[in-house]
Amino acid sequence: MITAFGLLMSLFGPLLIASVGSGDSVRCGGLPSEMLGLAALMAIVACVLFIVLRCEHQPLLSLGLKPFRWSSMAWGIALAVFLMWVFAPAAYWTMKHPNLGGFETGLAKMATLPDWYLVLAVVLGVTAEEILYRGYAVERIAMLTGSYWIAGVGSVLIFGVAHVPMWGWGPALSTVVSGGVLTAFFIWRHDLTANVIAHVLTDFVGIVVVPLLARSKVA
Repeated sequence: MITAFGLLMSLFGPLLIASVGSGDSVRCGGLPSEMLGLAALMAIVACVLFIVLRCEHQPLLSLGLKPFRWSSMAWGIALAVFLMWVFAPAAYWTMKHPNLGGFETGLAKMATLPDWYLVLAVVLGVTAEEILYRGYAVERIAMLTGSYWIAGVGSVLIFGVAHVPMWGWGPALSTVVSGGVLTAFFIWRHDLTANVIAHVLTDFVGIVVVPLLARSKVA
């Protein structure tokens, strides 16, 4: 029962936060409302980790959180390079042609926020996503169903839907694919540290570095 509750929080908690945060009245709150949403996300992570350690009596290793190894860094960087240099160009090209809508709307919202917050949001938000959607959801669904296929597909689909309020359906569909890559990698390696490194690097470049370079060129 407690694992089912943990799964509900892991899978649907971020979606609820994103849905509430997409409202006009909340968006007008600017940085304070964004920080409140990030704090709520971290509270969900804290609750899930409490469930793992104190209720399920499982180690963090059960989430794929292993002691740091240089191999995790190497795999994380390699996966980030693939996501940035192979997947991202293909995703942008695909979204451009069927007019699904790109990342511009979401990036425009983020452009109103200070750079220090974007760095904080990327590091904490991405780490939270990997713990919730990969480390906990994939492992616990697989444990309950006996199938990593069910666990992977289920978590990836909900992961994609959670990105709709902020980014729209086109980017969310691309997130399903990139999330599928991250999930397949996690199921293969069971190394959540590598997943976090890859995801943080990819989002940091896309959300912080590229817009910063674009602004510097305009200036």
